[in-house]
Amino acid sequence: MLVAFSVTPIGAGEDVGDLVAEAVRVVRASGLPNETNAMFTTVEGEWDEVMAVVRGAVDAVSARCGRVSLVLKADIRAGTTDALHAKVASIERRLAEPGRIREVDAP
Repeated sequence: MLVAFSVTPIGAGEDVGDLVAEAVRVVRASGLPNETNAMFTTVEGEWDEVMAVVRGAVDAVSARCGRVSLVLKADIRAGTTDALHAKVASIERRLAEPGRIREVDAP
């Protein structure tokens, strides 16, 4: 499964980079495949291990901030491996195909 999530400290002021870094540190220490971008961190693994990482990330932030917002999106699909990269590669292949992308007529 893939889980994209963001952990946002509430009431910690405008600069929350240090707290968010604590959450990402938990993810990276997990050993699960992961990627972080400007909006979310995506983790790949089995349900229990991924959810344990999400909880650990939330716990790391809440230990230093009394209130935390969690946004989570999951792609649960049995039998997939390396979906973290395979889904992006699929789109890149389509983009590289001449004539594959068509303009949509405006109404």
